[in-house]
Amino acid sequence: MTRSHVNSSPPQGLQGKRPYRVRVWDLSTRLFHWLLVLLVTISFVTGKLGGTAMQYHEWSGAAILVLVFFRVLWGFVGGMPSRFATFMRGPRKVFDYARSLLGKGHDPYLGHNPMGAWSIVAMLTALLVQAGTGLFANDDILTEGPLFHLISKEASDWLTRIHHFNQNILIALVVLHLGAIIFYWVVKRENLVLPMITGRKSWHEAVASAKGSTTLALFLVAALAGIFYLLLYRL
Repeated sequence: MTRSHVNSSPPQGLQGKRPYRVRVWDLSTRLFHWLLVLLVTISFVTGKLGGTAMQYHEWSGAAILVLVFFRVLWGFVGGMPSRFATFMRGPRKVFDYARSLLGKGHDPYLGHNPMGAWSIVAMLTALLVQAGTGLFANDDILTEGPLFHLISKEASDWLTRIHHFNQNILIALVVLHLGAIIFYWVVKRENLVLPMITGRKSWHEAVASAKGSTTLALFLVAALAGIFYLLLYRL
């Protein structure tokens, strides 16, 4: 699948023809997405519950770190629509796409559109900050991050404040993400959720299916999980 296939609008001669069903998201990308949704939900709920639930909060945070690092690596070796090189665009392209949304039509993208691409980067960055600071955070009562012992209490308190502040940024990004899904569904008549479940999307031409090695994905996740387990619980 070439870049032009991933991010191109339908040629005038093909408009109105019966769309093709194209597999755009590989299984590993879809599993990453829905596991991340589950783990972020668990982290939020357990963080609010506190007490004994904080143990699950810690574990879900560590799992989120594994997923975030996996997604970064998958952005280089995964299925073509999942690779950063196929969907990251500069400010001008983002501005032009945002302006097109205000009109009656807009250029469709088989993979991530320019705005969605940067929202992914923002989300991954916020999750990395959130889970990373949580490793060193404390609540001054019972809970301490698995790497709390490596730094001073003052440094831990500072990272804890960042952890709490960044939670608001993360919530804002999630709200924007959900708002975008609703906007595309209601206003642009484009369902962004279904392709992330089935992996397939209607497109104006037949293109090669997205390919991402499930074996490679499993290896990356297992390797990352092993590394983080050793770093967090065996140091």
